[in-house]
Amino acid sequence: MLVRLLSVIVVCGCVCLSVTCRYGFLILYKSYIRPHLEYCVQSWSPNLIKDITCLEQIQRRAATLVHGLRKCTYQERLAFLGLTTLKTRRLRGDLIETYKILTHKEHTDPNQFFKLCDSGHNLRGHSYETIYPGKPNARLNVRKHFLSHRVIEHWNQLPQHVVDAPSVNSFKNRLDRHWKLLEPDTGI
Repeated sequence: MLVRLLSVIVVCGCVCLSVTCRYGFLILYKSYIRPHLEYCVQSWSPNLIKDITCLEQIQRRAATLVHGLRKCTYQERLAFLGLTTLKTRRLRGDLIETYKILTHKEHTDPNQFFKLCDSGHNLRGHSYETIYPGKPNARLNVRKHFLSHRVIEHWNQLPQHVVDAPSVNSFKNRLDRHWKLLEPDTGI
């Protein structure tokens, strides 16, 4: 249902408004399409391949409507438009939410979601390093996709200067800069 709605918005928006330039497309995409694709992804994050490809297909289709990009690869289109894959956007959102929970910027108890590593040695990692709450291997497949389980590996790989950010916006900027440095190696 959502996919059909977004497909109609993409085609009608771009055709009716004659949006063929990069600037016009980005305004339309960021205002009307991406909010639907990213609505509450920290709580329902798609984990089935068919759901992920279905959502990513909306962005693929939208990016082909920009004049001159139809014959480019998906990665080239994203680079030209200054966008990232939805998978990367979901990971970024998860890390931002984790930062807000662990630094008490959200009004929730971090112990409900995460358990901080208290090894005392702290030879590697950062001061907010977390371990799996409860059992490291979730017994049920559903639990493996909770925020507290799916974000731990990525969170613990962040350097200290990123997680020590004084504000949420500062964290976002530092995370983006950190990923830009890793981009040639990891493809994030």
